[in-house]
Amino acid sequence: MAEIDDYLAGLDPQDARIVADAYAVARLLVPDVEQGMSYGMPALIHASRPLLSVMRAKGHFGIYPYSAAVVASLLETLDGVDGLEASKGTVRLPLGREIPEQVIRQLVLTRADEIRATNARKAPTRRKATTPTQ
Repeated sequence: MAEIDDYLAGLDPQDARIVADAYAVARLLVPDVEQGMSYGMPALIHASRPLLSVMRAKGHFGIYPYSAAVVASLLETLDGVDGLEASKGTVRLPLGREIPEQVIRQLVLTRADEIRATNARKAPTRRKATTPTQ
C-alpha cells in the first residue's frame, strides 16, 4: 500500500505539495524508509518503527516524530521558527506556509538516531557456544 500517496491524493493541491515536500526531505535524509501507518496516520517507517507523519489538520500542519523526547530536545533549536508551536510529541505550523526544511531535517535526523539507538539496545546478543564440563 502507498498510505502517504493515498493521503496526499485527498488533499487540496497546495496542501498536498507542502506535505509532500516535507516527506521528500525526510526520504532524502533516511532513504530506506517505507510508507506505512502508525497510530492511524500515514507515516514513514524506518527500521520497523514510525519515523514521521505530516498531516494537514483543521487549522495547522501537524508534524509527528512519534517521540515526545525528540520534540522536547529540539524546542530551543526550533524556537526561532515563525508560527511554530509544540506540545508533547507534536509540532504544529500554520496552514498556507511552507514547512521549513530545518524543522523536518532536525526532527527526522534526531528521531532516526533515537530509533537506531533503541534498536541497538534491543538487538539480541549472541551467546558463545559452550562445551559441557566433565
